[in-house]
Amino acid sequence: MSGAGGKHGTESTAGTAGTEGTAHAAEHAAGRTGGRGRRPLRALRILLPAVLILVWLAAAGMGGPLFGKVDEVSSNDQTAYLPESAEATEVRAAQDGFFEGDEIPAVVVFTTDDGSALGEERLSGIQRAVEDATAIAGVGEDVSPVIPSEDGAAAQLFVPVDSEGELADTVERLGQTLRGDAPDGVDVYVTGPAGFTADLVAGFAGIDGILLLVALLAVLVILVIVYRSLLLPIVVLSTSLFALCTALLVVWNLAKSGVLLLSGQTQGILFILVIGAATDYSLLLVARFREELRVTEDRGTAILAAIKGSIEPVLASGGTVIAGLLCLLLSDLKSNSTLGQVAAIGIVFAMLAALTLLPALLFVFGRAAFWPKRPAFEPELVREENGMPRRGIWPRVARFVARHPRPIWIVTALVLALGAAFVPQLQAQGVPQSDLVLGASEAREGQQVLGEHFPGGSGSPAYVLVDEAELQPTVDALLAHAGVESVAVTSADSPAGTAPVTEDGIQAFGPPGTPAPEPTVSDGKVLLQATLSDAADSDAAAETVTSLRAELGPDAADGTGALIGGVTATSVDTNQASIHDRTLIIPVVLLVILLILMLLLRSILAPVLLVLTTVLSFGTALGVAALVFNGIFQFPGADPAVPLYGFVFLVALGIDYNIFLMTRVREESLLHGTREGIQRGLAITGGVITSAGLVLAATFAALSVIPILFLVQIAFIVAFGVLLDTFVVRSLLVPALASDIGKAIWWPSKLWRSGK
Repeated sequence: MSGAGGKHGTESTAGTAGTEGTAHAAEHAAGRTGGRGRRPLRALRILLPAVLILVWLAAAGMGGPLFGKVDEVSSNDQTAYLPESAEATEVRAAQDGFFEGDEIPAVVVFTTDDGSALGEERLSGIQRAVEDATAIAGVGEDVSPVIPSEDGAAAQLFVPVDSEGELADTVERLGQTLRGDAPDGVDVYVTGPAGFTADLVAGFAGIDGILLLVALLAVLVILVIVYRSLLLPIVVLSTSLFALCTALLVVWNLAKSGVLLLSGQTQGILFILVIGAATDYSLLLVARFREELRVTEDRGTAILAAIKGSIEPVLASGGTVIAGLLCLLLSDLKSNSTLGQVAAIGIVFAMLAALTLLPALLFVFGRAAFWPKRPAFEPELVREENGMPRRGIWPRVARFVARHPRPIWIVTALVLALGAAFVPQLQAQGVPQSDLVLGASEAREGQQVLGEHFPGGSGSPAYVLVDEAELQPTVDALLAHAGVESVAVTSADSPAGTAPVTEDGIQAFGPPGTPAPEPTVSDGKVLLQATLSDAADSDAAAETVTSLRAELGPDAADGTGALIGGVTATSVDTNQASIHDRTLIIPVVLLVILLILMLLLRSILAPVLLVLTTVLSFGTALGVAALVFNGIFQFPGADPAVPLYGFVFLVALGIDYNIFLMTRVREESLLHGTREGIQRGLAITGGVITSAGLVLAATFAALSVIPILFLVQIAFIVAFGVLLDTFVVRSLLVPALASDIGKAIWWPSKLWRSGK
């Protein structure tokens, strides 16, 4: 990496020698006075790095212990991330007037292992086991009686679980207790909303441990291979880890104070993004530092020159990523808008660490950081090379692109377009809740067993909020719908907390003549619970909710003004908001990044082409992902937010490599002309950008160790897309296209008018 030497070599060497000679002469002439004048400067050069290292060490020391405590300030409740105007949000808020506490229902399914009938003896044994389970901490008081199925081969039980406690632990203890006490030959499954939430919590449990370990290990291996050094990879990785600890300190406290919403998904992306971005920025500065060490013996001078050469591309690339992430603030979903804020905070600390902590560490270690391959002080060789490396793969690639620009960009563009043609194959309309967690799932198995013996929506009803005067008309409309199995009204007078409602009104419990319980009324509203015929997370259930809203909702001509919430409604509202978000945010992100590039490169044509190539690369990544997801992994689909997240990360991060390349190309073009500047820029930045791409791809690929469908899909799309940007778009397509266009690429800047 000797590009900076071409323009700094003679000046830096002569300047350093001249400065030192003048300083020595001044000391001899001035005696003690001159010595006193130099001591403060020397002290500052030592004191400033020491202070920076201590400040970062203190911040990381406070943030480090927060690993493992993020679940204290985070939530995986989908309803919490919906916009305030969503129907499911309004119904969820109104439920506080009908239920005491914040509980999530678990549905426990009992069935025989041979498919035979349970029988009275087994049912009695199950009831005794249930009595023991009610004593478990976190289990609510209103546990339903054991309800046998019509075929007699299964039974179900509704258990309220405290959502504010250790829900996953409560669900696990509940299952263990019931399985241990259940009669022989009876299988027990814990499913329903609480069961699926416990699966998600268990899936995210590895974020603080295995995800971080895998990501750091992958980066360390790549850095050791790149630098062939033992100390420098640790220095760079420490910079990334300190940035992450400090970002976590800020984010954790903001979440604790209620300023931000955190989820396991956001947490995982924050970890990966900060490690990857901080390492990328560090690679750029280390490459510049190594260049400067070849033309100056003084490490302080080399560090200052490296910062000067790196600060513009680092700030530009980081600013681009932050701008793209902050566009997520336009999202209707709080999960998206919160991710934008959290990730932007992470990028800020990644940049700060790379531009302050890393230079301080490099100043302390100097050339020893590169041991055993220390950069030699060789200004004569640098002058001979004229800032252009002659050996290695990237100079050869640069010469190849310079000789055949047009065929290269045409062929690569066609290949990328072919991959992008498969984008319509990506099934991003949403996935059932039961498929969110990959691998074995007791809740998923239980849901399947439940659907074989009971209505599919058992335990996860649709909550219907309606005026008290419209109770019976709403019940009649619900029961008339083919997708509704039964209806109950929330009632504090009922032992079960609900009372069944039919066309004849609220049904009484007990012998004939027993009065029917009164419905609970809150702000003039009653809350109905409609058990759907299909599983709550199925497409059929979603169609039922959508149809009922159209028939009963406030906008319906003959409706009752009913609002519908619950698990299915939350999923419907989330998918609709996700589709709205990606339609709005993607064009905004493109426009913002385009404007930033125009300011950075002082050009219009070059930024437009850079954005177009990045979008083409994103389309290819999405198209290939569709083929892999459908044909190889056979995923059930994708969340509507997957294309949005993939776009924001790939376009914002992928444009980074074009920024690294084109800022150096522009720098070289000012001295050597556009076509030679392109060749030089590619040869000089090839190694560092390739290393950065490998690091970022490896860190995002680490997300796949978390068995959550969304994260695995994001991991593949971003990792593959980054590699595509690194090895095809930035290495071949962009330089070949720019070389073919020539100086017009800088239109309408001064560089274009200068004729270079």
